[in-house]
Amino acid sequence: MNHIIWYPGHDLILKDIVRAENCHLYDSTGKKFVDLESGVWCTSIGHGHPRIRKIISEQAALNSHSGFNYTNEVVEDSAREILALFGFAEGKCIFLCSGSESVEFGVRAAQTLSDRPLLMTMSDSYFGAYGSASQRMADEWFCFDWSPCADCPEETECNQECPYLASVPFDRIGGFLLEPGSSSGHVRFPPKKLIQKIVEIVRADDGFVLINEVTTGVGRTGKWFGYQHYDISPDIVALGKGIGNGYPVSVTIFAPEIANQLQTQPVKYAQSHQNDPLGAVVAREVVRVIREDKLIERSREIAAVLGTGLNKIKTGSKRVKDIRVRGLMAAVELEDDADNSFAIKIHRELINRGYIVGRRPGESMLRIDPSLTIDTRDIEGFIKVLSEILAGSA
Repeated sequence: MNHIIWYPGHDLILKDIVRAENCHLYDSTGKKFVDLESGVWCTSIGHGHPRIRKIISEQAALNSHSGFNYTNEVVEDSAREILALFGFAEGKCIFLCSGSESVEFGVRAAQTLSDRPLLMTMSDSYFGAYGSASQRMADEWFCFDWSPCADCPEETECNQECPYLASVPFDRIGGFLLEPGSSSGHVRFPPKKLIQKIVEIVRADDGFVLINEVTTGVGRTGKWFGYQHYDISPDIVALGKGIGNGYPVSVTIFAPEIANQLQTQPVKYAQSHQNDPLGAVVAREVVRVIREDKLIERSREIAAVLGTGLNKIKTGSKRVKDIRVRGLMAAVELEDDADNSFAIKIHRELINRGYIVGRRPGESMLRIDPSLTIDTRDIEGFIKVLSEILAGSA
């Protein structure tokens, strides 16, 4: 692999994966690996899903790409089905290519429509690889450190007079962009009452509520979308990763009132694969598979097995610092050595034993994000192997 620019900080460990089927990968010798990270969190319904292969083949044979002056009815039909998930029958959406792009388009829309200079978000959020959402410059963003709120002793709802909330310049904020649970891949969940109070304040000043569902959407957290755990309603939602099941498509969704405003104040943005029929039908088919196969309901049962198993491991191991689970999004925080050598060792041993999990560079955490279609036996096998590895590394 001397001619490939790889992910910065990530080790290329398996160089000869030649086949992928559902949650299993196979190398050139036939060795099987269980993919507990869904690729890069993308294969929400498993690698090589037969219905996705079929729809790609069929649509590619008809028309995969559209231009500035022509399109296909399947794009409109796909938009209707995706908007229905949010109850936005009169809303609009745009099909793009990546989660980074879908977030950035939503941000640009909010900045276009707002007469206030700032957008607010949490300081540990990750919104993509480029643009305003990635850079979060001080003249465009207010980043709120919610860590003091994580263990708030108050049982009542959040008070705007709280010193932490009082520090927020709400008079200059035109919108709030929430990442509902990923926290840059650390799987942390801001308190519900905090999020609800921020949304209440922002809405009272006619601000927008934007949601980044690139990692938490399409069933990942046990609901269709991560924001549903907070009982809030969005104005703008960004989808990516799992909505394409490995195909590079993303979607930015707008509530009807926002869509209407964009008719007269459009976002100045155009790219070559915007609203392509092929990407649109893939996203539509992913939604149909999840709905028709009841994969979200199924994932909750599997998540219970995963959560129970991980918490049992934590009880029996001094090297497990914390377990965080919501649906099929989980993190194992380790009591690591100063150079992260323990986390690296556990990560490598899991791969050697046939289980691929996520590990961020320089982090003492393992992340588990399997496809909604994973077999319970694969989860049970992973729990058993992780327990054995930790017991042998104490």
